[in-house]
Amino acid sequence: MDKKFYITAAIPYVNAAPHIGHALEFIQVDAIARHHKLLGEKVTTLTGSDENALKNVQAAEKANVPVQGFVDKNAILFQDLIKKLNVNFDVFQKGTSPSHFKSSQELWQRCLKDIYKKNYEGLYCVGCEAFYTEDELVNGECSEHPGKKLEKVSESNYFFKLSKYQKHLIDLISSDELKIYPEFRKNEVLQFLKKPLLDISVSRSNERAKNWGVPVPGDNTQRMYVWFDALNIYRSGVAEAAWPADLHIIGKGIIRFHAVYWPAFLLSADLPLPKGIFAHGYLTVNGQKMSKTVGNIIDPLEVVKKYGTDALRYYLLREIPSADDGDFSYRRLDEIYNADLANELGNLVSRLTNLGEKDELKFSNGEFSFSSEVEKQFNSFQFNLILENIWFQIKSLNKKIDDFAPWKKNKEERKEFLTGCFKSLKSIAFQLQPFLPETAGKIIDATTGEIKKIAPLFPRLK
Repeated sequence: MDKKFYITAAIPYVNAAPHIGHALEFIQVDAIARHHKLLGEKVTTLTGSDENALKNVQAAEKANVPVQGFVDKNAILFQDLIKKLNVNFDVFQKGTSPSHFKSSQELWQRCLKDIYKKNYEGLYCVGCEAFYTEDELVNGECSEHPGKKLEKVSESNYFFKLSKYQKHLIDLISSDELKIYPEFRKNEVLQFLKKPLLDISVSRSNERAKNWGVPVPGDNTQRMYVWFDALNIYRSGVAEAAWPADLHIIGKGIIRFHAVYWPAFLLSADLPLPKGIFAHGYLTVNGQKMSKTVGNIIDPLEVVKKYGTDALRYYLLREIPSADDGDFSYRRLDEIYNADLANELGNLVSRLTNLGEKDELKFSNGEFSFSSEVEKQFNSFQFNLILENIWFQIKSLNKKIDDFAPWKKNKEERKEFLTGCFKSLKSIAFQLQPFLPETAGKIIDATTGEIKKIAPLFPRLK
Protein backbone atom coordinates (compact mmCIF):
# COMPACT_ATOMS: atom_id res chain seq x y z
CA MET A 1 0.00 0.00 0.00
CA ASP A 2 1.32 3.47 -0.93
CA LYS A 3 2.43 5.72 1.89
CA LYS A 4 -0.14 8.44 2.64
CA PHE A 5 0.80 12.13 2.63
CA TYR A 6 -1.85 14.75 3.44
CA ILE A 7 -0.83 18.41 3.11
CA THR A 8 -2.89 21.60 3.51
CA ALA A 9 -2.59 25.28 2.74
CA ALA A 10 -4.12 27.74 5.20
CA ILE A 11 -7.79 28.55 4.67
CA PRO A 12 -7.83 32.16 3.41
CA TYR A 13 -10.47 34.68 4.40
CA VAL A 14 -12.58 35.56 1.36
CA ASN A 15 -13.29 39.16 2.32
CA ALA A 16 -11.27 40.35 -0.70
CA ALA A 17 -9.60 39.08 -3.88
CA PRO A 18 -6.41 37.01 -3.48
CA HIS A 19 -2.99 38.71 -3.54
CA ILE A 20 0.53 37.50 -4.24
CA GLY A 21 1.00 36.30 -0.64
CA HIS A 22 -1.70 33.70 -1.25
CA ALA A 23 0.09 32.63 -4.44
CA LEU A 24 3.31 32.08 -2.46
CA GLU A 25 1.64 29.62 -0.07
CA PHE A 26 -0.33 27.76 -2.75
CA ILE A 27 2.85 27.28 -4.79
CA GLN A 28 4.84 26.08 -1.77
CA VAL A 29 2.18 23.47 -1.00
CA ASP A 30 2.09 22.37 -4.64
CA ALA A 31 5.89 21.97 -4.85
CA ILE A 32 5.92 19.75 -1.75
CA ALA A 33 2.91 17.74 -2.96
CA ARG A 34 4.47 17.15 -6.39
CA HIS A 35 7.71 16.03 -4.75
CA HIS A 36 5.88 13.46 -2.62
CA LYS A 37 3.97 12.21 -5.68
CA LEU A 38 7.29 11.68 -7.48
CA LEU A 39 8.34 9.56 -4.48
CA GLY A 40 5.33 7.32 -5.19
CA GLU A 41 3.24 8.44 -2.21
CA LYS A 42 -0.58 8.74 -2.16
CA VAL A 43 -0.91 12.51 -1.77
CA THR A 44 -3.99 14.48 -0.72
CA THR A 45 -3.99 18.29 -0.86
CA LEU A 46 -6.57 20.66 0.60
CA THR A 47 -7.35 24.32 0.92
CA GLY A 48 -10.65 26.14 1.06
CA SER A 49 -12.35 29.37 1.98
CA ASP A 50 -12.77 30.73 5.50
CA GLU A 51 -16.28 32.09 5.14
CA ASN A 52 -17.68 32.41 8.67
CA ALA A 53 -15.57 35.37 9.80
CA LEU A 54 -16.98 38.68 10.97
CA LYS A 55 -14.66 40.49 8.53
CA ASN A 56 -16.49 38.73 5.67
CA VAL A 57 -19.80 40.04 7.01
CA GLN A 58 -18.43 43.57 7.30
CA ALA A 59 -16.95 43.48 3.79
CA ALA A 60 -20.27 42.23 2.35
CA GLU A 61 -22.16 45.00 4.18
CA LYS A 62 -19.73 47.58 2.79
CA ALA A 63 -20.32 46.20 -0.72
CA ASN A 64 -24.07 46.20 -0.01
CA VAL A 65 -24.51 42.56 -1.13
CA PRO A 66 -25.78 39.42 0.67
CA VAL A 67 -22.99 37.70 2.63
CA GLN A 68 -23.39 34.27 0.99
CA GLY A 69 -23.22 35.74 -2.50
CA PHE A 70 -20.20 37.82 -1.48
CA VAL A 71 -18.17 34.87 -0.10
CA ASP A 72 -19.19 32.61 -3.01
CA LYS A 73 -17.94 35.17 -5.53
CA ASN A 74 -14.61 35.65 -3.76
CA ALA A 75 -14.13 31.90 -3.24
CA ILE A 76 -14.31 31.51 -7.03
CA LEU A 77 -11.51 34.09 -7.39
CA PHE A 78 -9.27 31.92 -5.20
CA GLN A 79 -10.20 28.79 -7.17
CA ASP A 80 -9.40 30.59 -10.43
CA LEU A 81 -6.02 31.70 -9.09
CA ILE A 82 -5.19 28.14 -8.03
CA LYS A 83 -5.84 26.90 -11.58
CA LYS A 84 -3.80 29.72 -13.16
CA LEU A 85 -0.84 28.88 -10.88
CA ASN A 86 -0.92 25.25 -12.12
CA VAL A 87 -1.52 24.19 -8.51
CA ASN A 88 -3.44 20.99 -7.85
CA PHE A 89 -5.70 20.85 -4.80
CA ASP A 90 -7.76 17.68 -4.44
CA VAL A 91 -10.20 19.45 -2.13
CA PHE A 92 -11.44 23.04 -1.91
CA GLN A 93 -13.66 23.03 1.19
CA LYS A 94 -15.98 25.99 1.65
CA GLY A 95 -16.64 27.12 5.21
CA THR A 96 -20.37 27.41 4.49
CA SER A 97 -20.76 23.90 3.06
CA PRO A 98 -23.31 21.69 4.90
CA SER A 99 -20.68 18.96 5.44
CA HIS A 100 -18.44 21.47 7.19
CA PHE A 101 -21.24 22.75 9.44
CA LYS A 102 -22.10 19.17 10.44
CA SER A 103 -18.45 18.23 11.11
CA SER A 104 -17.84 21.39 13.18
CA GLN A 105 -20.93 20.81 15.31
CA GLU A 106 -19.74 17.24 15.90
CA LEU A 107 -16.33 18.58 16.94
CA TRP A 108 -18.06 20.96 19.39
CA GLN A 109 -20.00 18.05 20.91
CA ARG A 110 -16.78 16.05 21.32
CA CYS A 111 -15.21 19.00 23.18
CA LEU A 112 -18.21 19.64 25.47
CA LYS A 113 -16.38 18.49 28.61
CA ASP A 114 -14.03 21.47 28.15
CA ILE A 115 -16.62 24.09 27.15
CA TYR A 116 -18.40 26.40 29.61
CA LYS A 117 -20.30 29.70 29.46
CA LYS A 118 -19.36 32.96 31.20
CA ASN A 119 -19.60 36.74 30.86
CA TYR A 120 -16.53 38.31 29.29
CA GLU A 121 -15.05 41.66 28.40
CA GLY A 122 -12.00 42.04 26.17
CA LEU A 123 -10.25 43.75 23.24
CA TYR A 124 -11.07 42.20 19.87
CA CYS A 125 -9.13 42.54 16.61
CA VAL A 126 -11.47 41.90 13.68
CA GLY A 127 -8.46 41.55 11.36
CA CYS A 128 -7.15 38.56 13.33
CA GLU A 129 -10.60 37.49 14.56
CA ALA A 130 -9.03 37.18 18.01
CA PHE A 131 -9.15 38.64 21.51
CA TYR A 132 -5.95 40.13 22.95
CA THR A 133 -4.85 41.07 26.43
CA GLU A 134 -3.21 44.47 27.05
CA ASP A 135 0.27 42.91 27.41
CA GLU A 136 -0.01 41.27 23.96
CA LEU A 137 -0.47 44.62 22.20
CA VAL A 138 2.23 46.91 20.79
CA ASN A 139 1.53 50.54 21.70
CA GLY A 140 -2.05 49.50 22.36
CA GLU A 141 -2.44 47.98 18.87
CA CYS A 142 -2.46 44.52 17.34
CA SER A 143 1.01 43.83 15.89
CA GLU A 144 -0.53 42.18 12.81
CA HIS A 145 -2.92 45.07 12.12
CA PRO A 146 -1.33 48.33 13.34
CA GLY A 147 -3.52 51.39 12.97
CA LYS A 148 -6.76 49.42 13.27
CA LYS A 149 -8.67 50.17 16.43
CA LEU A 150 -9.52 47.18 18.61
CA GLU A 151 -13.16 46.70 19.61
CA LYS A 152 -14.02 46.55 23.31
CA VAL A 153 -16.44 43.63 23.55
CA SER A 154 -18.59 42.67 26.52
CA GLU A 155 -20.93 39.68 26.25
CA SER A 156 -21.75 36.18 27.45
CA ASN A 157 -19.87 33.51 25.45
CA TYR A 158 -18.81 29.90 25.60
CA PHE A 159 -15.20 29.33 26.63
CA PHE A 160 -12.82 26.46 25.98
CA LYS A 161 -10.50 25.21 28.75
CA LEU A 162 -7.28 25.90 26.87
CA SER A 163 -5.39 26.18 30.16
CA LYS A 164 -6.06 22.49 30.83
CA TYR A 165 -3.83 21.50 27.88
CA GLN A 166 -0.82 23.74 28.55
CA LYS A 167 1.58 21.05 29.79
CA HIS A 168 0.43 18.54 27.19
CA LEU A 169 1.05 21.05 24.39
CA ILE A 170 4.52 21.88 25.73
CA ASP A 171 5.39 18.16 25.79
CA LEU A 172 4.07 17.55 22.27
CA ILE A 173 5.96 20.47 20.74
CA SER A 174 9.19 20.04 22.74
CA SER A 175 9.42 16.38 21.73
CA ASP A 176 8.57 17.15 18.07
CA GLU A 177 5.59 14.81 18.21
CA LEU A 178 3.94 17.92 16.81
CA LYS A 179 6.84 19.16 14.69
CA ILE A 180 7.02 22.91 14.05
CA TYR A 181 9.25 24.23 11.27
CA PRO A 182 11.45 26.24 11.29
CA GLU A 183 13.06 25.75 14.69
CA PHE A 184 12.86 29.43 15.66
CA ARG A 185 9.07 29.35 15.20
CA LYS A 186 8.90 26.29 17.44
CA ASN A 187 10.84 28.23 20.07
CA GLU A 188 8.44 31.19 19.74
CA VAL A 189 5.47 28.90 20.42
CA LEU A 190 7.20 27.31 23.42
CA GLN A 191 8.00 30.79 24.74
CA PHE A 192 4.30 31.69 24.46
CA LEU A 193 3.38 28.48 26.28
CA LYS A 194 5.64 29.38 29.22
CA LYS A 195 3.17 32.11 30.23
CA PRO A 196 -0.08 31.08 31.93
CA LEU A 197 -2.43 29.92 29.17
CA LEU A 198 -5.81 31.60 29.35
CA ASP A 199 -9.08 29.92 28.39
CA ILE A 200 -10.43 31.25 25.09
CA SER A 201 -13.83 32.35 23.92
CA VAL A 202 -15.17 29.92 21.30
CA SER A 203 -18.51 31.54 20.48
CA ARG A 204 -20.01 34.89 19.56
CA SER A 205 -23.50 36.22 20.20
CA ASN A 206 -25.82 36.09 17.18
CA GLU A 207 -26.09 39.85 17.46
CA ARG A 208 -22.33 40.42 17.05
CA ALA A 209 -21.95 37.60 14.52
CA LYS A 210 -24.87 39.09 12.55
CA ASN A 211 -26.45 35.61 12.58
CA TRP A 212 -23.58 34.39 10.40
CA GLY A 213 -21.51 31.27 11.00
CA VAL A 214 -21.94 27.77 12.41
CA PRO A 215 -24.70 27.63 15.05
CA VAL A 216 -23.64 26.41 18.49
CA PRO A 217 -25.38 23.07 19.14
CA GLY A 218 -28.14 23.44 21.73
CA ASP A 219 -27.96 27.26 21.93
CA ASN A 220 -29.63 29.21 19.15
CA THR A 221 -28.37 32.54 20.56
CA GLN A 222 -24.69 31.83 19.70
CA ARG A 223 -22.46 31.12 16.71
CA MET A 224 -19.10 29.36 16.82
CA TYR A 225 -15.94 31.45 16.98
CA VAL A 226 -14.56 31.45 13.45
CA TRP A 227 -11.22 29.88 14.43
CA PHE A 228 -13.01 26.94 16.05
CA ASP A 229 -14.77 26.09 12.82
CA ALA A 230 -12.17 27.27 10.26
CA LEU A 231 -9.40 25.04 11.59
CA ASN A 232 -11.80 22.13 11.32
CA ILE A 233 -11.94 22.62 7.52
CA TYR A 234 -8.75 20.54 7.46
CA ARG A 235 -10.81 17.60 8.77
CA SER A 236 -14.26 18.29 7.36
CA GLY A 237 -12.98 18.35 3.78
CA VAL A 238 -11.44 14.86 3.70
CA ALA A 239 -12.43 11.30 4.49
CA GLU A 240 -11.64 10.07 7.99
CA ALA A 241 -8.92 7.79 6.58
CA ALA A 242 -6.94 10.81 5.28
CA TRP A 243 -6.67 12.46 8.72
CA PRO A 244 -4.35 13.40 10.40
CA ALA A 245 -2.59 15.94 8.20
CA ASP A 246 1.08 15.28 7.71
CA LEU A 247 1.73 18.96 7.18
CA HIS A 248 -0.11 22.26 7.58
CA ILE A 249 1.53 25.13 5.67
CA ILE A 250 0.61 28.52 7.09
CA GLY A 251 1.77 32.13 7.37
CA LYS A 252 3.71 33.05 10.50
CA GLY A 253 0.89 35.34 11.75
CA ILE A 254 -1.50 32.45 12.43
CA ILE A 255 0.91 30.04 14.11
CA ARG A 256 -0.72 30.36 17.55
CA PHE A 257 -4.09 29.22 16.19
CA HIS A 258 -2.49 26.18 14.52
CA ALA A 259 0.13 25.21 17.10
CA VAL A 260 -1.84 25.95 20.30
CA TYR A 261 -5.61 26.23 19.75
CA TRP A 262 -6.03 23.55 17.07
CA PRO A 263 -4.10 20.75 18.81
CA ALA A 264 -5.89 21.60 22.08
CA PHE A 265 -9.31 21.23 20.39
CA LEU A 266 -8.22 17.90 18.93
CA LEU A 267 -6.86 16.66 22.25
CA SER A 268 -10.15 17.55 23.89
CA ALA A 269 -12.08 15.76 21.12
CA ASP A 270 -9.79 12.70 21.39
CA LEU A 271 -8.84 12.99 17.72
CA PRO A 272 -5.40 12.49 16.10
CA LEU A 273 -3.17 15.55 15.85
CA PRO A 274 -1.45 16.88 12.70
CA LYS A 275 2.16 15.72 12.47
CA GLY A 276 3.78 18.95 11.33
CA ILE A 277 3.31 22.69 10.84
CA PHE A 278 5.49 24.84 8.60
CA ALA A 279 5.18 28.62 9.04
CA HIS A 280 6.47 30.74 6.17
CA GLY A 281 7.27 34.45 6.24
CA TYR A 282 5.48 37.38 4.61
CA LEU A 283 5.97 39.10 1.29
CA THR A 284 6.78 42.79 1.07
CA VAL A 285 6.53 44.74 -2.19
CA ASN A 286 9.54 46.91 -3.05
CA GLY A 287 10.50 46.73 0.62
CA GLN A 288 7.11 47.86 1.94
CA LYS A 289 4.34 45.91 3.64
CA MET A 290 1.44 45.20 1.27
CA SER A 291 -1.40 47.59 1.98
CA LYS A 292 -4.52 48.90 0.27
CA THR A 293 -3.69 52.35 1.68
CA VAL A 294 -0.22 52.36 0.09
CA GLY A 295 -1.75 50.84 -3.07
CA ASN A 296 0.97 48.21 -3.54
CA ILE A 297 -1.07 45.00 -3.45
CA ILE A 298 0.12 42.75 -6.28
CA ASP A 299 -2.43 40.74 -8.22
CA PRO A 300 -0.71 37.43 -9.07
CA LEU A 301 -2.92 36.99 -12.14
CA GLU A 302 -1.42 40.15 -13.64
CA VAL A 303 2.07 38.71 -13.09
CA VAL A 304 1.06 35.41 -14.72
CA LYS A 305 -0.45 37.27 -17.68
CA LYS A 306 2.80 39.12 -18.40
CA TYR A 307 5.49 36.59 -17.38
CA GLY A 308 3.78 33.18 -17.40
CA THR A 309 2.96 30.79 -14.57
CA ASP A 310 6.35 29.11 -14.24
CA ALA A 311 8.17 32.45 -14.11
CA LEU A 312 6.09 33.48 -11.08
CA ARG A 313 6.55 30.04 -9.49
CA TYR A 314 10.30 30.31 -10.02
CA TYR A 315 10.51 33.79 -8.51
CA LEU A 316 8.53 32.90 -5.39
CA LEU A 317 10.37 29.60 -4.77
CA ARG A 318 13.88 30.77 -5.66
CA GLU A 319 13.90 34.41 -4.54
CA ILE A 320 11.88 34.15 -1.30
CA PRO A 321 13.56 32.32 1.60
CA SER A 322 10.67 30.07 2.65
CA ALA A 323 10.97 30.51 6.41
CA ASP A 324 11.63 34.27 6.37
CA ASP A 325 10.11 37.40 4.90
CA GLY A 326 10.99 38.14 1.29
CA ASP A 327 10.42 40.92 -1.21
CA PHE A 328 8.63 41.06 -4.54
CA SER A 329 9.57 43.62 -7.17
CA TYR A 330 8.97 43.75 -10.90
CA ARG A 331 12.52 45.01 -11.39
CA ARG A 332 13.95 41.87 -9.79
CA LEU A 333 11.47 39.63 -11.63
CA ASP A 334 12.63 41.14 -14.94
CA GLU A 335 16.25 40.43 -13.97
CA ILE A 336 15.82 36.78 -13.04
CA TYR A 337 13.41 36.13 -15.92
CA ASN A 338 16.01 37.27 -18.45
CA ALA A 339 19.10 35.86 -16.71
CA ASP A 340 17.92 32.54 -15.25
CA LEU A 341 14.93 31.56 -17.36
CA ALA A 342 15.41 33.02 -20.84
CA ASN A 343 19.23 32.99 -21.04
CA GLU A 344 20.36 30.03 -18.96
CA LEU A 345 17.53 27.47 -19.04
CA GLY A 346 15.76 28.58 -22.22
CA ASN A 347 18.95 28.89 -24.26
CA LEU A 348 20.27 25.54 -23.00
CA VAL A 349 17.13 23.64 -24.00
CA SER A 350 16.80 25.46 -27.33
CA ARG A 351 20.28 24.72 -28.62
CA LEU A 352 20.39 21.14 -27.34
CA THR A 353 17.03 20.15 -28.84
CA ASN A 354 17.97 21.93 -32.07
CA LEU A 355 21.13 19.79 -32.36
CA GLY A 356 19.27 16.64 -31.24
CA GLU A 357 16.57 17.03 -33.90
CA LYS A 358 19.17 17.82 -36.57
CA ASP A 359 21.12 14.63 -35.71
CA GLU A 360 17.90 12.56 -35.40
CA LEU A 361 18.82 11.42 -31.89
CA LYS A 362 16.49 9.23 -29.81
CA PHE A 363 16.31 8.79 -26.03
CA SER A 364 14.23 6.77 -23.58
CA ASN A 365 12.71 8.48 -20.55
CA GLY A 366 15.24 7.00 -18.10
CA GLU A 367 15.03 6.55 -14.35
CA PHE A 368 15.87 9.49 -12.11
CA SER A 369 15.66 10.21 -8.40
CA PHE A 370 16.34 13.00 -5.93
CA SER A 371 19.69 13.01 -4.13
CA SER A 372 19.78 12.56 -0.34
CA GLU A 373 20.87 16.21 -0.06
CA VAL A 374 17.83 17.38 -2.03
CA GLU A 375 15.54 15.17 0.09
CA LYS A 376 17.00 16.79 3.18
CA GLN A 377 16.42 20.27 1.73
CA PHE A 378 12.83 19.38 0.75
CA ASN A 379 12.17 18.15 4.28
CA SER A 380 13.31 21.52 5.64
CA PHE A 381 11.48 23.44 2.86
CA GLN A 382 14.63 25.06 1.46
CA PHE A 383 13.22 25.48 -2.03
CA ASN A 384 15.65 28.31 -2.83
CA LEU A 385 18.67 26.07 -2.14
CA ILE A 386 17.32 23.23 -4.28
CA LEU A 387 16.74 25.62 -7.19
CA GLU A 388 20.16 27.19 -6.66
CA ASN A 389 21.69 23.73 -7.07
CA ILE A 390 19.62 22.98 -10.20
CA TRP A 391 20.78 26.28 -11.73
CA PHE A 392 24.38 25.38 -10.92
CA GLN A 393 23.82 22.23 -13.04
CA ILE A 394 22.26 24.32 -15.83
CA LYS A 395 25.21 26.77 -15.85
CA SER A 396 27.71 23.91 -15.81
CA LEU A 397 26.01 22.21 -18.75
CA ASN A 398 25.93 25.48 -20.71
CA LYS A 399 29.67 25.94 -20.10
CA LYS A 400 30.38 22.35 -21.12
CA ILE A 401 28.55 22.95 -24.44
CA ASP A 402 30.37 26.25 -25.02
CA ASP A 403 33.74 24.60 -24.39
CA PHE A 404 33.03 21.62 -26.69
CA ALA A 405 31.28 23.71 -29.41
CA PRO A 406 29.30 20.79 -30.92
CA TRP A 407 28.11 22.96 -33.83
CA LYS A 408 31.73 22.96 -35.07
CA LYS A 409 31.91 19.14 -35.06
CA ASN A 410 30.41 16.59 -37.42
CA LYS A 411 27.53 14.30 -36.46
CA GLU A 412 29.71 11.36 -35.41
CA GLU A 413 32.11 13.53 -33.39
CA ARG A 414 29.30 15.00 -31.29
CA LYS A 415 27.09 11.91 -30.83
CA GLU A 416 28.66 10.71 -27.55
CA PHE A 417 28.89 14.28 -26.26
CA LEU A 418 25.22 15.01 -26.96
CA THR A 419 24.17 11.71 -25.38
CA GLY A 420 25.78 12.83 -22.12
CA CYS A 421 24.25 16.30 -22.41
CA PHE A 422 20.73 14.96 -22.92
CA LYS A 423 21.12 12.66 -19.93
CA SER A 424 22.06 15.71 -17.82
CA LEU A 425 19.19 17.76 -19.28
CA LYS A 426 16.64 15.03 -18.51
CA SER A 427 17.94 14.85 -14.94
CA ILE A 428 17.49 18.63 -14.65
CA ALA A 429 13.94 18.34 -16.03
CA PHE A 430 13.12 15.61 -13.49
CA GLN A 431 14.35 17.81 -10.63
CA LEU A 432 12.38 20.81 -11.94
CA GLN A 433 9.02 19.01 -11.92
CA PRO A 434 7.88 20.13 -8.43
CA PHE A 435 8.85 23.74 -9.14
CA LEU A 436 8.24 24.45 -12.85
CA PRO A 437 5.89 21.60 -13.85
CA GLU A 438 4.84 23.01 -17.22
CA THR A 439 8.43 23.74 -18.29
CA ALA A 440 9.71 20.39 -17.01
CA GLY A 441 6.92 18.60 -18.90
CA LYS A 442 7.82 20.35 -22.16
CA ILE A 443 11.50 19.37 -21.77
CA ILE A 444 10.64 15.74 -20.95
CA ASP A 445 8.26 15.52 -23.94
CA ALA A 446 10.82 17.01 -26.34
CA THR A 447 13.61 14.69 -25.17
CA THR A 448 11.70 11.38 -24.99
CA GLY A 449 11.79 9.24 -28.11
CA GLU A 450 12.97 11.20 -31.11
CA ILE A 451 14.37 14.58 -30.06
CA LYS A 452 12.16 17.47 -31.16
CA LYS A 453 13.30 21.08 -31.37
CA ILE A 454 11.48 23.04 -28.68
CA ALA A 455 9.87 26.48 -29.03
CA PRO A 456 11.43 29.13 -26.76
CA LEU A 457 10.42 28.27 -23.18
CA PHE A 458 10.74 31.82 -21.93
CA PRO A 459 10.48 34.32 -24.81
CA ARG A 460 12.42 37.48 -24.14
CA LEU A 461 10.38 40.25 -22.59
CA LYS A 462 9.38 43.08 -24.89
